[in-house]
Amino acid sequence: MKIFVVGGAGYIGSVCSELLLNEGHEVAIFDNLSEGHRAAVDSRTHFIEGELADRQQIQAALSTHRPDAVMHFAANALVGESMQNPSKYFRNNVCNGLNLLDAMVAADVRRIVFSSTCALFGPPDRLPIDESAEPRPISPYGESKLAFEKILRWYHEIHNVKFVCLRYFNASGASERFGEDHRPETHLIPTVLQVALGERPNVEIYGTDYETPDGTCIRDYIHILDLAQAHILALGESATGCYNLGTGGGSSVREVIESCRKITGRNIETIEKPRRPGDPPRLIASSKRIKKELGWKPEFQSLDAIVESAWKWHQKFPNGYKE
Repeated sequence: MKIFVVGGAGYIGSVCSELLLNEGHEVAIFDNLSEGHRAAVDSRTHFIEGELADRQQIQAALSTHRPDAVMHFAANALVGESMQNPSKYFRNNVCNGLNLLDAMVAADVRRIVFSSTCALFGPPDRLPIDESAEPRPISPYGESKLAFEKILRWYHEIHNVKFVCLRYFNASGASERFGEDHRPETHLIPTVLQVALGERPNVEIYGTDYETPDGTCIRDYIHILDLAQAHILALGESATGCYNLGTGGGSSVREVIESCRKITGRNIETIEKPRRPGDPPRLIASSKRIKKELGWKPEFQSLDAIVESAWKWHQKFPNGYKE
């Protein structure tokens, strides 16, 4: 297939593009490099530096490449920032997403795989979170993703644009070539590994009095390669609608830090701080539906395996993608 990857210079988009190419697909990447990195673009792809805010630019690129499907990763994704600057999140995640959909319709591209988020659910009533849970986002980020999911349903009904939304919490780990390098870095595993590399003095633990076995928050970490495989499965003709992705288990902040200590063999200093407002004790997603309907079989269920792959990449690229 010919796949048009929007946001393919980012963390998840780069690994998905790599796996698509390895499986024989033809890939074009469209990215403005505001969050992604030119060095994260696989040399086997056709790269277009462009803006989703420019409807004509995205439509011209789609008309030129005539893809069979679009994968959409381009989004702002910092919950805290969305609480400070909601306009940025609704403009980029919703308005620019509309530009993409309208350009797809004009170019007669009728399939999209959307990288969504479990953040649209808000604090869960039960765990693990499955697709029947009611979305109740508590941030503009989560609201913007939910809004785009609703828009996709209407474009499917009116314009016959087939869609799959993949919802997950914490993409983690690395392939041999591509890994996690955000600006700024806010995700736990790379932050802890930066301490191991001597790039940070310590890692901050926000809240140690939660009702969990060790008092710290539990989150669902999913290996980037397993996540990429789910996106590729979502290209199948039978795939439609929304799927939650997770391991079904979860790891606490202290467990992640201890795994990083074990894998790196290095001391990692910690500082305990008060809870952050709005942090639920546990967030874990159910993957039963995607396993049953699309045959998704995650290979990396171990936290140590996730951390080990990330550590290998960070050792190989201690400065990330800095040219």
